[in-house]
Amino acid sequence: MVYMNSTHEPTDSDHRHLEHLDNPVRGRVNAWMFRILDGYVHKLVGDRKQRLFSELPDTIVELGSGCGANFRYLRSGTRVIAVEPNVHMHGSLEQSARRHGIEVEVRPLSAERLPFDDASVDAVVATLVLCTIPDPISAVREVLRVLKPGGRFVCIEHVAAPAGSFVARLQRILFRPWRWFFEGCHLHRDTQSLLETAGFSSLTAERYDADTLLFLPIRPQLAVTAYK
Repeated sequence: MVYMNSTHEPTDSDHRHLEHLDNPVRGRVNAWMFRILDGYVHKLVGDRKQRLFSELPDTIVELGSGCGANFRYLRSGTRVIAVEPNVHMHGSLEQSARRHGIEVEVRPLSAERLPFDDASVDAVVATLVLCTIPDPISAVREVLRVLKPGGRFVCIEHVAAPAGSFVARLQRILFRPWRWFFEGCHLHRDTQSLLETAGFSSLTAERYDADTLLFLPIRPQLAVTAYK
């Protein structure tokens, strides 16, 4: 069971993190991009997601649920508390939940301040999300705060390419336009170091190159399972 703190009210920090979603263009464009790329991303990382999600509990918290791309990998009947700040994605998110038999509760908040009690969550999922969060360190601290002892954090992220490589140069060249189209996505974060130093009791990380030429800047990726 997940216990939610009903006293949570959006702070000034929350509003700053969410203010780009008030843009009548960007939020809608981002939602449209996620919808049209759903099938491609499924082919790109679907097998890894299926393996990572195979033994998740019946109730999970998902950070950045987007348009519900991950619901196809969950057991029918799973309850998902979806922390998704982009309100323009909520309609597609709820449609995906109905299509896959998922019980969803959408929370339009940022991941840096989660509305759950300490040690109240069994599992948190985030895929291609930490790259978009303005303060990923705070988000990971929140994950650790809300997870129960022994609780699990599962994520897939694209990461910085090796320094001096062609992909690394491409990541820096495309940094600004990429952020606008993909929810503020940061192309060259050192997410592995962030997670390895966050304070999890155990962490397994697999680095790999995704089989993509269409989106070469996100080819270096990381799949992680970590326990509190």
